[in-house]
Amino acid sequence: MALNWKKKALLAKIETTYGTDPTPTGSANAIQATNVTLNPMEGEDLSRNLERPYFGGQEMIVVGVYATLTFDVEMVGSGELGVAPAWGVLHRMCAMAETITATTSVEYDPVSDALESGAIYINIDGTLHKLMGSRGTFVGTMNAQGIPVWRYTFTGLFVQPTTTALPTVDLTAFQTPQAVTKLNTPTFTIGGTAMRMRSFELTRGAQVERRFLVNYEGIEIVDAVESVSCQVEAVALATYNPYTAPTGAPVAIQLIHGTSAATRVKIDIDRAKQRRPGYANQQNIVEWPLTFDPLPDEGDDGFKITLS
Repeated sequence: MALNWKKKALLAKIETTYGTDPTPTGSANAIQATNVTLNPMEGEDLSRNLERPYFGGQEMIVVGVYATLTFDVEMVGSGELGVAPAWGVLHRMCAMAETITATTSVEYDPVSDALESGAIYINIDGTLHKLMGSRGTFVGTMNAQGIPVWRYTFTGLFVQPTTTALPTVDLTAFQTPQAVTKLNTPTFTIGGTAMRMRSFELTRGAQVERRFLVNYEGIEIVDAVESVSCQVEAVALATYNPYTAPTGAPVAIQLIHGTSAATRVKIDIDRAKQRRPGYANQQNIVEWPLTFDPLPDEGDDGFKITLS
């Protein structure tokens, strides 16, 4: 009987010991995802390159096997102040620290040490794939008149798939998001100036490397270079000058999305250095595509995500 791609279950849980299965469950660790892409068996094929007195194919030896998984999760808080969202575990697997202030807020900040890893299960109509020791990166996207999402890309150690029944999943922790609109996204400023924003992307930029050695196999994050891109309606140069900004001081960027407590998402970049700008024509109105580099000050403070 054919497998049905629509019948999927995705689970994720932080590992206590790297590469050791923490056994996520459908009741406690389910992830509500969209746009899933699974590459279940990546790696390299080494030809034996045998010298022979005739033509023909060569046997390949498979090495460095791993898996990658990409998917979107809607960008919205948990619905309860001071309670981590169900997607928080995914941010933690992307070199982000989670700080919970009871009944008040949840914050996510970059970290460079003590990086966490996780196990990700994806069950496709009874075929279970496990990505152990998973680490990854993400892009946060907010486009006007669209649903805001986190786009995750994970790399994990390969485990032979098994025939396993689809779990029963509890997705009640995932809240319904609000579209990005004038009403629902009350704040977007660059250097303290409110801008009419068409699109926004925050790229985590984690450098994920596979380390396959004798006595060790693992997935490591060895660097992270964040970036921000946005497209805004052009304003008078006296209000904001994108042509002097690349040689000027870094500016602050703030974006707040959401109209109710506990679902609100705030992104703060305190020191964003703008690159060279461009022009775009939208409905015969001039817009600026802008790109920024968030710069750390004291370290691991290039940006902050706050749910409140």
